[in-house]
Amino acid sequence: MISAVNATGGSSVLALDLAKAYSDGGYAIALDRDFKTPGDSDSQPNVSILRIFEDGKELGPAHSLHRNIRNTGKGMFSHWGNTLYFSTSDNSNPQTNGRKYTYSIGNTVAALPMPSEGADSPVSNSTIIGYASVDGKTTGGKGGRTVTVSSFSDLKKAVADYNPLIIQVSGNIKGTGYINVRSNKTITGLRGSSLEGVSLLIYGESNVIIRNMTIRKVVGYSNIIIKEKAHHIWVDHCDLSSDRNHGWEYYDGLLDVGKKADYVTISWNKFHDNHVACLIGWNSADYDNLRVTMYNNHFYNISERSPDMRYGHVHYFNNYNENNNGYSISALEKGTVRTDNNYFSNCNKPITTTYNGYTAGYISGAATNVYVNSGKNNLTTNESKWLPPYEYKSALIPASSVPAVVSKGAGATL
Repeated sequence: MISAVNATGGSSVLALDLAKAYSDGGYAIALDRDFKTPGDSDSQPNVSILRIFEDGKELGPAHSLHRNIRNTGKGMFSHWGNTLYFSTSDNSNPQTNGRKYTYSIGNTVAALPMPSEGADSPVSNSTIIGYASVDGKTTGGKGGRTVTVSSFSDLKKAVADYNPLIIQVSGNIKGTGYINVRSNKTITGLRGSSLEGVSLLIYGESNVIIRNMTIRKVVGYSNIIIKEKAHHIWVDHCDLSSDRNHGWEYYDGLLDVGKKADYVTISWNKFHDNHVACLIGWNSADYDNLRVTMYNNHFYNISERSPDMRYGHVHYFNNYNENNNGYSISALEKGTVRTDNNYFSNCNKPITTTYNGYTAGYISGAATNVYVNSGKNNLTTNESKWLPPYEYKSALIPASSVPAVVSKGAGATL
């Protein structure tokens, strides 16, 4: 049975009837049917314009290899001939997980679930991987009121509220300086929104989610700063930038974490056009804290610090580093970075354990990465034996697939 639901712009999005779907092995589900649009083939492997949605959130990448859909999943799909092969966002069974699966052809856009329909934000929910879900949960403003703000003063007032809130940012908000964000907040950008010249500071707070925010050209502060024992913070699908037309001292970085901050996940973000993008770790107090997970981020046109990590522990997987003319990753001051399946393209020095007189740190997993038109790593210490304590291997994709997957999925997606 096919039913239509309203979509943005008045078009229709059609429901997938999974009653006759069957397993294709691993995480892949197959469905035979004529979608009234050409499917991929050996001679035309990218002809299909079919789009698949899970509770309004678009899945992908499309045109995925069938073995990757089976073995990795995480939303990959292929429309091949008259058969759809797809996987869910968390590799659950789409016939029993209670979610709605829809499709459209070409540029039709699925309607996004709004908070009144049970979602935290217009960016549909997905499972947090890594430290933001270790020793506690990160739920942001779940359970609180939803407010929409379109001015600097309203945003400042909303993030300072002591109650849980889901804060939707609308339009282009400009200002200078910073805004302090209190605990139990979800801050999410609506379509086309941006925050210019204003930093979001999370100092000593907890349970904060920042998603789908475009933040640019902040003078005097990094775009997002997480420190002073802040914990259980998730930064997801954001676009963070400044420019490199000014001197190195004009802008700060794009995202900083330190001073006993802990249990942080940074996923699916774009970091670009900045000299010193991401600093993780301030001083020796971070040795017993500062546990950070970074995955599926895109760093490009960065001079250095993608990230610069000192003292703590960072798990870094499936990230795409492109056109970084200094070093990309550093592990310093006895800090440890575990890398898995990252991709470096045109990067001067992908990974280093020494820099500017700092004590060396430790790296592991460097051999799992792909290096294209890039310089050599500078690894001066023995490979670390440290591994993160959570399951993540089911979320790994081949390093060779990282540019396509991350380029399509990272950044503010609305």
